[in-house]
Amino acid sequence: MSQQRRTLERALKDVDGRLRNHPGAVELKFERARLLERLGRVDEARLGYVEILGRDAGHFGALNNLGMLLFQAGMRDDAFTCFNAAVAKHPRNPLGRANLGLLLLRGGDAQRAREQYEIAVELDPENAESRRGLALALQALGEDERAAPHAQAGFARQPVMKLPYRGSGTGTRLLAIVSAGPGNVPLERFIDDRVYAVSKAVAEYCDESTPLPEHEAVLNLIGDADAAGDALEAALKIAQRSGAPTINDPAMVLATGRAANSARLATIAGVVAPKTFAMRRAFFERDGAAAELLQRGVTFPLLLRSPGFHTGRNFELVERREALATIAASLPGDELLVIEYVDTRGFDGNVRKYRVMLVGGRAYPLHLAVAPQWKVHYFSADMERNPQHRAQEEAFLHDMHATLGAPAIAAIERIGATLNLDYAGIDFAIDASGNVVAFEANATMIVPAAAPGAPQYRQTAIGRIEQAVHDLLAARTAVTRSPRS
Repeated sequence: MSQQRRTLERALKDVDGRLRNHPGAVELKFERARLLERLGRVDEARLGYVEILGRDAGHFGALNNLGMLLFQAGMRDDAFTCFNAAVAKHPRNPLGRANLGLLLLRGGDAQRAREQYEIAVELDPENAESRRGLALALQALGEDERAAPHAQAGFARQPVMKLPYRGSGTGTRLLAIVSAGPGNVPLERFIDDRVYAVSKAVAEYCDESTPLPEHEAVLNLIGDADAAGDALEAALKIAQRSGAPTINDPAMVLATGRAANSARLATIAGVVAPKTFAMRRAFFERDGAAAELLQRGVTFPLLLRSPGFHTGRNFELVERREALATIAASLPGDELLVIEYVDTRGFDGNVRKYRVMLVGGRAYPLHLAVAPQWKVHYFSADMERNPQHRAQEEAFLHDMHATLGAPAIAAIERIGATLNLDYAGIDFAIDASGNVVAFEANATMIVPAAAPGAPQYRQTAIGRIEQAVHDLLAARTAVTRSPRS
């Protein structure tokens, strides 16, 4: 047992003694819950915070700490309730504002996140975490110039940060590399802080003179080659300087941009990869733009997408050449991706988009989304209210091989071998010939926590992937050589 843990255990014993004399003391109960959390006894800590809120519904510490535990467990709706209440009852506390901003930003609501972070920075301009959050929110809104000074203030002064560790001993030391901008993969809930002592390095602000903390392995959390190419280049230098085993080698992630993937996946047997290439914005303003696209083998309808965005944002169908310039002008960015439209509608007129996760060299089914429109995402598909669609998803999650067939499974395995990533995902459909129509294949794919009340087949599928990620981390950090620094 480490000295720090012995100190925490003694402090907990002391608080328990005082509580016997003052059983109703809310602040003592809060101190006890905090100590339990720091000791890694998370379930007990959570119950302790709930008990405090039963006595004092406006207790800021309990609302904030419970919200963070719920957020780390993937229970975002419950976390939002806590953080929202903390801000409502304590509007001038910058910590509550920053945590609410974090939750909003992770949920894709950059505008509301920005509002919370701006207030947090106004209340405490020296808080680096709030400055970092505001920079990320502004970047997500396309306001890079306004984000720059906040990024400098938030990241440059502390390019490497040690995260709280709640286990015993020293823990397994993990160096996580992230970007100061967009493109990070939110895998925090897989990293048990009772097992892993994590240091986070911000790639763009670490140069060769930046000391790296001792670590057994490197975890690259930058997953979007289109949104974070420069950060991945910097991450590659950090990983090379470290020399420790690296999970999701930045060099492999760099090869997964949408246009680059389209070219290399198209060469795989059994895979259809829609033609994808980038064009400068000025191209779409030319009179002959539509004709040139036809010469390059892309016919109408076609798709236009701003690189670096996900969940269907800034992604549009152009049905007629007459609409090309107008739709292009409505999308952000200096470049736009032109994507071949592949009609994958089935016999019933619906599109079926599958997601399979690739973890440690194995494929795991995550979900099936069924919808009548071309732009399909699980959160927008009508799955909950359609029992036939749910039955199809259940069959897929129960037996992916039987649902997709041997040729499609073999094609998915070939995609995985081509990506050569420890953690990645594939979004795809199956065409009438049984080919895998690959829409996206990279490290940005998210495995959400199972929602409360989710069907058992969903919980089982997510649980398998969670266990696979835990096994991957354990296997890649179980090294016998001396830690790197």
